[in-house]
Amino acid sequence: MRRSGRAALSVLCSSAVLLTATACGGDDTSASGGDDNTITWWHNSNNEPGRGYYEQVAEDFEADNPGVQVEIEAMAHEDMVDRLEAAFQSGDLPDVYMERGGGELADHVEAGLVRDLSEDASEEIDMLGGNVAGWQVDGQTYALPFSLGVVGFWYNTELFEQAGIQEPPATMEELYTVIDQLKAAGITPLSVGAGDKWPAAHYWYYTALRSCGQDVLEDAVTSLEFTDPCFTQAGEELQNLIETEPFNPGFLTTPAQEGATSASGLLATDQVAMELAGHWEPGVMQGLTEDGEGLGDRTGWFPFPEIAGGEGDPEAQLGGGDAWAVSQDAPDSAVDFVTYLLSDDVQVGFAENDMGLPTNPAATDAVSDPALAQLLEVRDAAPYIQLYFDTAFGASVGGAMNDAIALLFADQASPQDIVDDTQQAADLEK
Repeated sequence: MRRSGRAALSVLCSSAVLLTATACGGDDTSASGGDDNTITWWHNSNNEPGRGYYEQVAEDFEADNPGVQVEIEAMAHEDMVDRLEAAFQSGDLPDVYMERGGGELADHVEAGLVRDLSEDASEEIDMLGGNVAGWQVDGQTYALPFSLGVVGFWYNTELFEQAGIQEPPATMEELYTVIDQLKAAGITPLSVGAGDKWPAAHYWYYTALRSCGQDVLEDAVTSLEFTDPCFTQAGEELQNLIETEPFNPGFLTTPAQEGATSASGLLATDQVAMELAGHWEPGVMQGLTEDGEGLGDRTGWFPFPEIAGGEGDPEAQLGGGDAWAVSQDAPDSAVDFVTYLLSDDVQVGFAENDMGLPTNPAATDAVSDPALAQLLEVRDAAPYIQLYFDTAFGASVGGAMNDAIALLFADQASPQDIVDDTQQAADLEK
């Protein structure tokens, strides 16, 4: 059965800022708080300063709402995704949790797991404007986005200087030249957390975005057809990059963000020069260095390069974000808490702590990190922003796509295999 509302969930358009548009082990306790006075809240800010900031936010909310208690579980991102998947299967969800939108949200809405916030959070929805479109199904809003950004290459400006690199690359050929320069200087060019699959998948998402026109991508989301040659071209472009051997040793089993030996940790500790990651990267890196600074003033960023002959707009970006959702059986106080999380004060603090790119316009000027401020400009100037494919297509199709891309990185699949495996999964969804 086709998902309702999917056509409106695949692309984020910058004309209205952004339109229609990455944990701990389980226990035997229920995810839901179980009464009107307790709110269970799951989030992935498990490093400082984010973890401590959210603890303070919860305390402030409790002080303003006597008798209400917020029970927090802060998890590593991958663990949170696994636990949420188990919670969706069982129907025992936390009261407040992170929704990524797209086909995933449409599935949760169809299953009756998510509370419709259209009326209860109407003021916040009006304030967020077009930002909420990626979390709407059939015109109703089911989550409030608190961070929206784009994916690109984070790099160590000092290591670039050591290798004699004057400007970040704008084309794939220039990227290959940068990789050669870094190798010649004895510097590992790139880290990738292929052990978690999605960081590797982002490379194919971007080569597809550069190879395929917007109309082709939009059609694929609604038709689930991947017959256009540009999808195979995307794999061929990625294969060319992999063949330059730019990645850290052991990249196939490297985790994305957990610990100093993760892909983010390698960049944060000067072990590699670049990593393809989202707007969360500065905050993640801060939690992986002893001084809590990450790369600090050595942080640079540039967008994914243009592909020669590609039909995609070189200014289009891959991205998405995170939104706070309320489970269907949560107490009304959970809705109050979610609207509080989108308030001016909370979003300003979110921005000041470099935890992401805020969606509340009142917090825009609070983004002090120059690299993150640059991302805001790129985000708002993009002709359109393609939602992460695994989110846009949903768990079944997106999962098959990610698995095949990971096999390409391991030299166990071809560019055509990615298309074939994705199409096979898509055919089962029709």
